[in-house]
Amino acid sequence: MSWFESLILGLVQGLTEFLPISSSAHLRLTAAFSGWEDPGAAFTAITQIGTEAAVLIYFRKDIVNIISAWSRSLFNKEMRSDHDAQMGWLVIVGSIPIGVLGVTLKDQIEGPFRDLRLTATMLIVMGIVLGVADRLAARDETGGKHRAAKERKGLEQLSVKDGLIFGLCQAMALIPGVSRSGATISGGLLMGYKREAAARYSFLLAIPAVIASGGYELKDAMEGGHVSWGPTIFATVIAFFVGYAVIAWFMKFISTKSFMPFVWYRIALGILIVVLVSMGVLSPHAGESGS
Repeated sequence: MSWFESLILGLVQGLTEFLPISSSAHLRLTAAFSGWEDPGAAFTAITQIGTEAAVLIYFRKDIVNIISAWSRSLFNKEMRSDHDAQMGWLVIVGSIPIGVLGVTLKDQIEGPFRDLRLTATMLIVMGIVLGVADRLAARDETGGKHRAAKERKGLEQLSVKDGLIFGLCQAMALIPGVSRSGATISGGLLMGYKREAAARYSFLLAIPAVIASGGYELKDAMEGGHVSWGPTIFATVIAFFVGYAVIAWFMKFISTKSFMPFVWYRIALGILIVVLVSMGVLSPHAGESGS
């Protein structure tokens, strides 16, 4: 991997990680459209550590409060009813599905799941799901001619069952094209949560999964020696700075705006990929090593 490739891929990772459009799909597609080799699941996982560092800094107050309250609740029964302490447990519970499936499906994640036809399908299907979820949320928020506005749930109402459902939605993002934030936010909206609440929990829930995944791939890469370390670290740093700016913008955007621009973008991109693959312009395995 060249330094120029790492610069572009780092920018793409930072720009797309927190938007509901799938960062793994965009890394895969950037390489395919540019005629570069697929950066691979290891590169994706390691650069995600950069964007997750941005989450740690942006939500640092929330994270410190959650870890502090959760730790004290282990020894103090009275603390177990504290919202931050409960959030600590809910993040752990919500992380179980992606942890189990990530290990179980490792070979598929690094192989068949990176087929561009599957990526295109997931972009379209999950785009439609996000669109439906967004419309349902808008209907509740604004009401209608014969219907009063409906109050949506906040994170203080998050249950173990809902935390697991959020976690299952996040696990779907193991397939490029799904989008971690898109799947978890869609799941949250469909369960009746506010946009900001769904997005906040989505970002907090991603922390253990991304750090664990990045650490696992980092260990594997160090043992296998198949990663271009200089360019990969450079891309990770770029992803951190760009990712932080995107989080700040996105959290303000969703408080007043609809997700529909992302929905139409996902569907249009998915259709474009299907057309290009069908015409033979793009190989479904374009850029993969050994293809």
